[in-house]
Amino acid sequence: MARIAGINLPKEKRIEVGLTAIYGIGRKLSTKMLSDLKMDPNTRVKDLTEGEIAKLREAIGKMLTEGDLRRKISLDIKRLQDIGSYRGFRHRKRLPVRGQRTKTNARTKKGKRIAIANKKVATK
Repeated sequence: MARIAGINLPKEKRIEVGLTAIYGIGRKLSTKMLSDLKMDPNTRVKDLTEGEIAKLREAIGKMLTEGDLRRKISLDIKRLQDIGSYRGFRHRKRLPVRGQRTKTNARTKKGKRIAIANKKVATK
C-alpha cells in the first residue's frame, strides 16, 4: 500500500491517476512529476517499489499539498475579506467571484431556493 502525504493511493489505478488522490496534485502535475523522476506513468500503484515510493514522497514533500494547501487557500480568502476587496465581499455573500452571471445560473454557489406556490396566510 502506497501512503504518500497522509493519503492511501488507490492500488489498482495507474500511478499517473493515483497521484491525483492527493489534494493539490492534478493530472498535469502528476505527469510532469513522473517524467522528471523518469518513472513509467502506466505502472500500477501496487507494483511500485519502495525506492520509487521514496522518490515520490520526497518530490511531493517539497510542494504544498493537503492540509497546508487548504489552510493557505482559506487564509487567502480571509485576507481578501479583511481588506474589503470586491472578491472578498463576493466570498462573504457566497456569490460567484469570477464574473459569472447570477440572474439565472450560479445554483451551485447560491444554493437551491424552494418556492411554495399558493401559500395562504391563516386568517381569523
